[in-house]
Amino acid sequence: MVAVATIHGQGSDERAWEHCDWLWQQPETALAELCAGVRRLVVVAPHPDDEVLACGGLLCAAAGIGLEVQVVAVTDGEACYPGERWWTPQRLRQARREELRDALGALSIDAAAIVHLGIADGGVTDHEAGLEDWLWQTLREDDLVLAPWRFDGHPDHEAAGRAACRAVRAAGCRRLEYPVWGWHWLDPGCAHMAWEQPKLLDISAVAAHKRKAIAQFRTQTGDVSRLHAEPILPAHVLTRFYRNHEVYFA
Repeated sequence: MVAVATIHGQGSDERAWEHCDWLWQQPETALAELCAGVRRLVVVAPHPDDEVLACGGLLCAAAGIGLEVQVVAVTDGEACYPGERWWTPQRLRQARREELRDALGALSIDAAAIVHLGIADGGVTDHEAGLEDWLWQTLREDDLVLAPWRFDGHPDHEAAGRAACRAVRAAGCRRLEYPVWGWHWLDPGCAHMAWEQPKLLDISAVAAHKRKAIAQFRTQTGDVSRLHAEPILPAHVLTRFYRNHEVYFA
């Protein structure tokens, strides 16, 4: 990911999120309710790993009940380690595609579900209109689209979220937004002012599969040789996605 001001540093501690009573006291939404009338889940991922970090539990559960899943990999996340001599954008592009394939495999989703758009990492804003048009032509009325929160604090996430929002409106299907970096920069005490009526999905039955899937993103967790930079997904970030609930916004 391309670093921006809102995602520097340690961010909001997971223990503070655990004590965000307003959020965790929201009523749970059952999988059947979330996916009522849906024949396909389409997850729009600005970078490989966003779809699993935010939605891995839902994707695994949906695949388990026979729903079709499509993963739109908007970029290949190749710009995450600028200046690394070994982990060049070319190597990262290939590695992150392989990691995404393996991660989805851990969720029982075939690699054929992936569509790689190949937009430059960090450049989604410049291609926002094109992404919107591509999605509009691809989406069906019985789709449920999972897209990044439009205020997530990363320009690629926000551009992808805006494009998906407009495309969904034009296509006449349903959409849910998911946060990734919002967990990092948002003060848990202010969550009620930023997130209106969040939907909580209990993923405890598939949480182990999600953790296994997250572990496949080795370039991001630092579980690779010849990487000198700090990993994009250190332990204090990963713990936000090891919960037994996922959060979505309608």
